[in-house]
Amino acid sequence: MARYTGADCKRCRREKQKLFLKGSKCESAKCPIEIRPYPPGEHGRGRTKDSEYLLQLREKQKATRIYGVLEKQFRGYYAEANKKTGKTGENLLRILETRLDNVVYRAGFAKSRDHARQLVRHGHFIVNGVKTDIPSARVTVNDIVEVRPKSRTMTPFQVAQAEAGERTVPAWLEAIPSQLRILVHSLPERQVIDTQVQEQLIVELYSK
Repeated sequence: MARYTGADCKRCRREKQKLFLKGSKCESAKCPIEIRPYPPGEHGRGRTKDSEYLLQLREKQKATRIYGVLEKQFRGYYAEANKKTGKTGENLLRILETRLDNVVYRAGFAKSRDHARQLVRHGHFIVNGVKTDIPSARVTVNDIVEVRPKSRTMTPFQVAQAEAGERTVPAWLEAIPSQLRILVHSLPERQVIDTQVQEQLIVELYSK
């Protein structure tokens, strides 16, 4: 499976904001964007005003990097969102938010989405009683996501239980750290999705 293997911190610097790709490092003084808050490269500090197209492209790149989705899959999500009723941009964010790896991250059971993706791929989660090892699997209303009994003594989940409450869980989810369980109460509305993305720019980019 194709995946990005470069430096995550360069991606944050390119977007000129923290994308929280490295877990706790993003919250520390060691975060490179705190030291060099400008794009990487020889001309990073000398770049002039961005064009309309570049602003749209950067917004799309930002969304793919935050959620860890490659271009082909992201374009497929956009096509699906465009077919649904309602605003395409909001539909797109809702699709991305309901990915299993994102749900695990949002619930506080992983330090980052990359970490959540790895835990899911290794088969540590069950959804509605069925083992699921596909990070892109999507949850829906009334789904129950929980850590497999055999995996509950693993260090990542012990840490998640110890640090329960340190990260705000979105209102559409309910995390129960003592049981290592996540309840999906509803699908997320735009106002509860705190991802710093201007989804309308992405819609404008793909609408051309």
